[in-house]
Amino acid sequence: MEASFYTPEEYNALPDQPGVYKYYNDNQELIYVGKAKSLKKRVASYFVKNIGVNHKTRRMVREIRKIEITLVNSEFDALLLENNLIKKTQPKYNILLRDDKTYPYLVLTKENFPQIYPTRKMIAGRGIYYGPFASVKAMNNVLELIRSLFTIRTCRLDLSPYKIAEQKYKVCLEYHIGNCLGPCEGLQGEPAYMKDIEQAKNILKGNLGIAKAYFKQYMQEAAEKYAFERAQYYKDKLDLLEKYQAKSMVVNPSIKDLDVFTIVTDEKIAYVNFLKIKNGSINITKTVELKKKLDETESELLLTAIVRLRDQFNSESPEIIVNIEFEEEFEGLNIHVPKIGDKKHLLDLSLKNAKYYKKEKALAAGDVADKKFRVLKQLQNDLSLQEMPDHIECFDNSNIQGTNPVASMVCFLNGKPANKEYRHYHIKTVEGPNDFASMTEVVGRRYKRLMEEDKPLPKLIVIDGGKGQLSSSVEALKNLGIYGKVPIIGIAKRLEEIYFPEDSYPIHIDKKSESLRLLQRIRDEAHRFAITFHRDVRSKKAFGTQLTEIEGIGPGTSEKLLKHFKSVKKIKEASLEEIEAVIGKSKAERLLESFEQKKSG
Repeated sequence: MEASFYTPEEYNALPDQPGVYKYYNDNQELIYVGKAKSLKKRVASYFVKNIGVNHKTRRMVREIRKIEITLVNSEFDALLLENNLIKKTQPKYNILLRDDKTYPYLVLTKENFPQIYPTRKMIAGRGIYYGPFASVKAMNNVLELIRSLFTIRTCRLDLSPYKIAEQKYKVCLEYHIGNCLGPCEGLQGEPAYMKDIEQAKNILKGNLGIAKAYFKQYMQEAAEKYAFERAQYYKDKLDLLEKYQAKSMVVNPSIKDLDVFTIVTDEKIAYVNFLKIKNGSINITKTVELKKKLDETESELLLTAIVRLRDQFNSESPEIIVNIEFEEEFEGLNIHVPKIGDKKHLLDLSLKNAKYYKKEKALAAGDVADKKFRVLKQLQNDLSLQEMPDHIECFDNSNIQGTNPVASMVCFLNGKPANKEYRHYHIKTVEGPNDFASMTEVVGRRYKRLMEEDKPLPKLIVIDGGKGQLSSSVEALKNLGIYGKVPIIGIAKRLEEIYFPEDSYPIHIDKKSESLRLLQRIRDEAHRFAITFHRDVRSKKAFGTQLTEIEGIGPGTSEKLLKHFKSVKKIKEASLEEIEAVIGKSKAERLLESFEQKKSG
């Protein structure tokens, strides 16, 4: 590999070849490492492109004083080199995996009569390391299985041949309870001991099938020799393996080695879940966070996670499945998005874990204890309320063309409509169209009723209208002696202005604010409810007049019909028997006869 240096002004002189580029600042500090299929095109994009570049990228570019490049043979080599450099140097503008754990390993020592034990430190030359394991529990499960199946020593003695020959050691309790065969006293030879070690290595590699075949063979040989106790001993070992495998999440046995990666993102962080499939079982599951640094795309973030997690967990699976498409192909990585079948089910499982992790992180951070509470807290801040408005009631009047004045009240609990609490009002004390007086009446009636029934008052009252309607509503609260105890505002339609009592100047909440959208939704719901009621009242009144014009149909009969059938349309569609059941046979026949005459006329 060849390394060369350039200034930012010399970016056009870079070669059109794959490689890794490194940016340095004034203090010769490495601030960014990147990979490229074409170094010339990729580096030039930082200095030429202005539109759509975020402020973090522009800030980084302003810091660049030196560019170092390293040529490699392929884009995949560039990807691996980039990962190694980032892991080693951790430049401030590069994506970093937010995972500060030191993972446990199992080490198979390089010595006479090798040991297998857990460790978190990898020391060159000590032996072969297996892992890392995603948790201590997962590691202990494997270690417990190995110690149950094989007689591998747990002591840390130096069992060199001359020390065993000099009889420096005595067997311990592990020998007496059958967990060790006493190599320290020469009671077990190293060749026999290494047979167990070889099978333990298969289990550590995830090759349970080989270990199962090993015990099955010895079980059958013992049975053929009528050594049934010995055969039972091996059968018990085989059963242990079967139970261990059953505890793992088994997928289709035809799926041998496979890595699954899925990504979900928010504005600042990406969450990537990794499932490692080995011989038909999920033996590693891990979710990590990647903090965005330069407005990276989902594919860039996911590719970073793929390389680093495979490196971290020593995965060499030939196939990788993901939940987003990659535009480019990488030599050495078979990456694809399955659409159907068992692999699609695995992908869905991984995605479910990534989404759950994201949700749990958000809850822990207090970002979205629940969306409804977030919006309500925002509304509380915007309106400077002492309490979160988890109970909101909104009033609206309707008297189209001055007829049939009515009003409505809608109730929202925890930011959602509580339909059972909605109320309609016929205006009783006001003659003619008078919005202000009508508002005074209905607000007064509503809260007088709540107080009489000893029910809780709302945390916020919203009046559909400006200063006039708000003042009228305030008058009603004053008459009841609860003005000042319940916050009340008016919302004017034209400019979405929010009015407070005794304040001539409205406030304007940001048009994109979720709290304003909630107020608009409540106001629109109250308006819809009032209009619907008004139309129904007009319809019933008009039809009621038509009914009373029929000979023998008076107001009482008309009211019975309307109460039973609810609407004009349903009365006209009803049969003679249905109408007869409500008002009697003679009146029913007279009514239907009148309907038929009007149709023919």
